[in-house]
Amino acid sequence: MYKRTNLRSFWAFIFSLFFILPTECDAQQKIGVVLSGGGAAGVAHVGVLKALEERHIPIDFVVGTSAGALVASMYACGYSPAEIEAYILSEPFQLMVKGEVEVEKKFFFFDDSNTSSMFNIPFSKDSILQKSIPLSFVNPTYFDFEMLRIFGRTSASIGNNYDQLFVPFRCVASDVIKKESVVFSNGNLNESVRASMTFPLYLNPIRINGVLYFDGGLYNNFPLNVMYESFPADFIIGSNVTKNEITSNENDFFGLLSSMMTTPTNYNLPCQEGLIIEPQTVVGTFDFEDVKQAIDDGYRATLAKIDSLELLITRREDPDSLALKRKKFQEKILPIRVSSVKTEAVKKNEFKYANVFILPQKSHRILGESLLEERYFRLASTPQIDFIYPNFQAKSDGTLELLLKVKKSKEFRADFGGLISSRAVNTGYFNLTYRSIGRVSHKISAESYFGKFYGSLRTNYELVIPSVFPISISGYFTLNRWDYFRSFATFFEDVKPSFLVQNEAYTGAKIKLPLGNNARWMMDARYFSLEDDYYQSSQFTNKDTADYTRFYGTSFSLEYTKNSLNKKQFATSGHFFQVKARYVNGFERTVPGTTSILKDTVEKQHQWLSVQAEFQSFVLNQGKFHLGLHGKTVVNSQSLFANYTASLLSMPSFNLVPDMETFFLPEYRATQYFGLGTNVIFEIVKKLDYRLDVYYFQPIVQLQQNLDGTIQYGKPLQVHSMVASSSLVYDTPIGPVRATLNYFPKQENPWFLQLSFGYVLFNERAVR
Repeated sequence: MYKRTNLRSFWAFIFSLFFILPTECDAQQKIGVVLSGGGAAGVAHVGVLKALEERHIPIDFVVGTSAGALVASMYACGYSPAEIEAYILSEPFQLMVKGEVEVEKKFFFFDDSNTSSMFNIPFSKDSILQKSIPLSFVNPTYFDFEMLRIFGRTSASIGNNYDQLFVPFRCVASDVIKKESVVFSNGNLNESVRASMTFPLYLNPIRINGVLYFDGGLYNNFPLNVMYESFPADFIIGSNVTKNEITSNENDFFGLLSSMMTTPTNYNLPCQEGLIIEPQTVVGTFDFEDVKQAIDDGYRATLAKIDSLELLITRREDPDSLALKRKKFQEKILPIRVSSVKTEAVKKNEFKYANVFILPQKSHRILGESLLEERYFRLASTPQIDFIYPNFQAKSDGTLELLLKVKKSKEFRADFGGLISSRAVNTGYFNLTYRSIGRVSHKISAESYFGKFYGSLRTNYELVIPSVFPISISGYFTLNRWDYFRSFATFFEDVKPSFLVQNEAYTGAKIKLPLGNNARWMMDARYFSLEDDYYQSSQFTNKDTADYTRFYGTSFSLEYTKNSLNKKQFATSGHFFQVKARYVNGFERTVPGTTSILKDTVEKQHQWLSVQAEFQSFVLNQGKFHLGLHGKTVVNSQSLFANYTASLLSMPSFNLVPDMETFFLPEYRATQYFGLGTNVIFEIVKKLDYRLDVYYFQPIVQLQQNLDGTIQYGKPLQVHSMVASSSLVYDTPIGPVRATLNYFPKQENPWFLQLSFGYVLFNERAVR
């Protein structure tokens, strides 16, 4: 009996070795996932994670580099593959990787883009002669805020310890000074992921604890060794979309740069227990518009190897249990509630400006996500600030402190631009700006337009007092000159003599206040002096003398503007609304020339009130098709000047087609009118649009010249007109290239073809 009992115990022991122990080992089997870099192609990792979760394969540790670091860190923060995919396919992600900002987030208060500037070069007084290449192909402002929004509060909630994430995580970046790969296991998570994704010249590098970091893929693009050395993984799943390829295409700038800077990576598993998935995708490094294709490619590549994975990995993750664990983890994460701001700057008190802008020190208000976002982008739009990097730090009361690393812009900026046209309206543009910042910000600028048709000189000083609602106070002086020398002529025709020359000089002061992110209110007071030289007849010779009208006085105006258009000219989306009231009080002196019916000098006092409103709204944006409505109305109590031409020159003009600014068109001038039109736009290919702009123009009353040369207003609503413009517009990185056919039906030759490069934008008129 005793022997039989021993025999049974022996067989029970053998059974446990073969069945019970393996089951316990399977239950404890730890799975690590490693995701390579690869830019937009690296988004294929989302499809890999999606397929693994669908087949209930557990993930206990994640490691990534570059794009793989983004996907891995989102998973480590408790985002499901479906949630990661939804974000990758969202508009915020597309804006982030392109370096753009949603128009609703732009702070229109600081906008000074309504010039012909096409590109600018910032420089410092101690580096004027040094050549400088921008370190960022895209603007990192939106990118860095998104990293903060996604990872910042999670990182602060776990004490910046990556082992305390939903899934323990590691990522790598490159210390280019020491030329070595660095592993991040703690610290601000958004900062670590940002460092890992900083591809040279695509995103600017950042400093962490004084060390300058670039993309982790430069020295370790597939960090299998980091998984092996950092975590007790029993089985490693690698997802790799890259190879050690040397680019020989001289036209592939980023490929050549990567080949020069990248150290070959070992793509072999450091142990036998593992499997590598290699999604084959045609999506290129910067083809972020095709990320859905990359995700699908990663999903299919994983399903192709899923049978092998299921044989090698016997442990399974219950989906309900996994969802519950995610929910419990996310419940522990602090919400975005910012109660204080701390700025890190090179000099003490250098950026008190930044603190006051977002959350004044004595304020007891707590900022939620939307309000923080609004104020952050307001601060980031300050011209005197070049770069902001944000972090969160948890406070004992459950709120967050916003930590800002702020870098000043270079003191000087030179802008260049203008208009190159097949018509004789070619204009150059140059602007030099000095800017400084401390407790307040200052900006001094001098700009010039130069050309035969238009010339201008403008100086401006602006002081901005920071607060949640900042105040801008500025003083300016402007000279303008328009020379309508048969401006219907082409560039190759003889364009002399001039028949109408306008000179303006005005100086004044302006106060500006924001009304939300996209709107501002402005008050302006100025003194002006206008001089017009013109002929009363088109039949004049060089022996004739022109009429001369001088008008000088003062003007006061109030203006409200709301602008969310996506471009400063030839917009395709967004909205614009402006209403402006102006009071003018001045004195006219007109001296007749040889072509005038007048014999004596005329002197008159004028005063009037003008109210005008303009709107543009793109009401339909369906894929490549855009439809906008655009209108303008003016009500003006202006009295008549000495003669027909002088009166016309003082009147408001209808100019919703940009090229109308370069013509003198009497039929589109009136003291009171309204005009309405449509903007029909079709995107032929990326950045190439076809536009058709058609407007109806209705003067309430229009000035008429009698046969004897006297003038009078016609009957109300007696005449009307239209104008149309058909264009092909290609948006280059520095400005639009256009082929335009304009139609002005009341001209002797109503069709005008024009080829141009640049912007048809000029400095503001004095009063008209």
